[in-house]
Amino acid sequence: MNWLKLLFSQINLFTMEIEKEIQIKTTQCENDFSCLKNGITTCCKVLSCINNKVLFVDCTSKVYCAYKITFGYSDICNCPTRIEIYNKYAL
Repeated sequence: MNWLKLLFSQINLFTMEIEKEIQIKTTQCENDFSCLKNGITTCCKVLSCINNKVLFVDCTSKVYCAYKITFGYSDICNCPTRIEIYNKYAL
């Protein structure tokens, strides 16, 4: 399990870069783009992705997010920035 912690700490060392247009589309972010600043540890875990546009996520954070929608027993993320992180970095 220590190797997993090491891996995540290394991931957090690099800065994820997202196109400015994508960030501009993310108009409802109330978390000050913490996913870009604090690394993947602040993001909900992606369970599956449909057409590179809809993310089914496992979100353990209790912080409110305008982009998280509960759908039955699942959560869907439609945050443009989070979708781009997943599509670009597979995270």
